[in-house]
Amino acid sequence: MAFIDEATISLQAGKGGNGCSSFRREKFIPFGGPDGGNGGDGGDIYFEVDPNLNTLGKFRFQRQFQAQSGESGMGRQMYGAAGEDLVIKVPPGTTVRDVMSNEVIVDLVEPGVRYCIAKGGIGGKGNICFKSSTNRAPRQTTQGELGQSFSVKLELKLLADIGLVGLPNAGKSSLLAMMSSARPKIANYPFTTIEPNLGVVDLGENMSVVIADIPGLIEGASLGVGLGLDFLKHISRCKVLLHLVDGSSMADVPPVKAIEQILNELKAYDETLLEKKRLLVFNKLDIADQSVQQQFPDAIWISAAAGTGKKELIQHMVRALQNNEF
Repeated sequence: MAFIDEATISLQAGKGGNGCSSFRREKFIPFGGPDGGNGGDGGDIYFEVDPNLNTLGKFRFQRQFQAQSGESGMGRQMYGAAGEDLVIKVPPGTTVRDVMSNEVIVDLVEPGVRYCIAKGGIGGKGNICFKSSTNRAPRQTTQGELGQSFSVKLELKLLADIGLVGLPNAGKSSLLAMMSSARPKIANYPFTTIEPNLGVVDLGENMSVVIADIPGLIEGASLGVGLGLDFLKHISRCKVLLHLVDGSSMADVPPVKAIEQILNELKAYDETLLEKKRLLVFNKLDIADQSVQQQFPDAIWISAAAGTGKKELIQHMVRALQNNEF
């Protein structure tokens, strides 16, 4: 299934059932009083965080959701049954916005959390509720209220410990494949990765982290150029950024410029991204440009294709995450 990180859906909570107009009719009681029951309340709509989901793909084909309406009241003071609540499951990291105001309603992060997004209508009153000393045989009832109805926009921001950023062809997918069991598409041309990939990296000592491979950013990504604007938002939840740079002698973009481009795009999108802990990692050590190695002596060097430098990189990742209260 394709990765879907945005969806707009319509919600309609259940309508309340109508109140009943009824009178007691039994043998030897020809003029019994009112006994019409109230209608049942309409069903509510809830969002629930399901840790087994990682995409909004199911909303691609279903965009309208309606909870069950309450049943009408009946005679003998019988209340109508309440409408069944509707639970919509979403992946962790889902933000819910009101379409009209664009305001955030709720940010759903923790697995198992359930949030009532739309309340069902209250059931109408039966005629028994209107009996009084001056009106002993009321026929008055009320209709059930309509449930809340509106549209919301769902936005998924991936929950990952480390966000993998860099220009196209820096080798991010190869690095993710080297570090985890993830198998993203890898090829020698830009934008091989056109959707985020997640990989779980075993750090030892019962510790593991999730790495998100964000599709390659290019100059102007923060303005919507290339694939950047759609996926920059996924970086915001990451604790650490792993900035991967092509350090080979055949790099399409000189390392200094490549670093500046990514930092400029992060700053343009959200300045707070530059406050995150950042690991500067150069790839393609096996065909590295020696002048670049001399220029960045404190950087981490690896070869994702050859599997070189994995242990050292894991050590740096552990330290970076521990400094972020991992």
